[in-house]
Amino acid sequence: GKRDGANVCLVSVTTVDCWKCVRWEGGSASSFGETMTQRVFLGGAYEVTTSTPKVSVRAGTAADLYCQYSADFGDPRVEWKFKDLEGSFRLVYYNKQITDTYEGRVDFSPRALHFKETQATDSGEYYCEATTPDGAHTDTVMVELIVQVPPGEPMANVPSSVVKGSMVKLLCTETKGYPRPTFRWYRNKMLMPEKSAGSASFRNSTYTIEPSTGQLTFDPVSQADNGEYMCEANNGVGQPIKSSSLRMEVYESNVGGIVAGVIVALIILAFIGIAIWFAYRKGYLGRKASDKPKVIYSQPPADATDDGDFRQKSSFVV
Repeated sequence: GKRDGANVCLVSVTTVDCWKCVRWEGGSASSFGETMTQRVFLGGAYEVTTSTPKVSVRAGTAADLYCQYSADFGDPRVEWKFKDLEGSFRLVYYNKQITDTYEGRVDFSPRALHFKETQATDSGEYYCEATTPDGAHTDTVMVELIVQVPPGEPMANVPSSVVKGSMVKLLCTETKGYPRPTFRWYRNKMLMPEKSAGSASFRNSTYTIEPSTGQLTFDPVSQADNGEYMCEANNGVGQPIKSSSLRMEVYESNVGGIVAGVIVALIILAFIGIAIWFAYRKGYLGRKASDKPKVIYSQPPADATDDGDFRQKSSFVV
């Protein structure tokens, strides 16, 4: 500031890069002179900030992501980049224009990025980067955009039969909702607390529920755990939604395994029978001796030969 007699001239730098002088009179300030639209450079700050570090909106509504930079940037080059939930990057605003992916849906101003209508795929991190005209100084700020999407119908993975005394896991999954939903489980339409311990209705069961993953673990499973199971997904957007109901039966022994073993054994026997029949048809297995008549050759006795009248005396007997 500068003192001029009883007056003190103060310099005030605002977020819109303006300054003005004020006169201090009797404990209060009054303006004099004109507010100047001249930039005031503090020197060395080069800082990019935001008044909206996290923006949360419903899908289909508008959203504004703000980006402010200090006056020492002068007339900076501004870029907006997007990092989606899978970790991939792409440009939103580059080379003084909105990229093709966002054209017609997003508007740019030097201090903000305006979404006319958000989509589920817009959720992620947005980076506003300002660079001085000479390229010597750069700074970046991140704005998180959460586009709220209600969950779809979850899917309950419930085994139809389990063995008493074993550890059994049931899983509830849902892929559409954002933010990611939490899960609850029901048995015979009765809400199950996260832990069976201390619950009068489930005192004969030993289980735990992980709301963030949707996993229900019985350790061990007992006869009391027979019943119809369904799960529910909720992320605070819209109404909670339940899965279809599936039944789980608890057996004393592995009946399912025994039945499967019998079926496998029958299949193996069937294959063996077919193989034997095929080998017999192809002649790979021995057959009975032929019933065709045998031909026996014999020579006539020596005394039946007449030296004077030599003839063929050989004969054959069938």
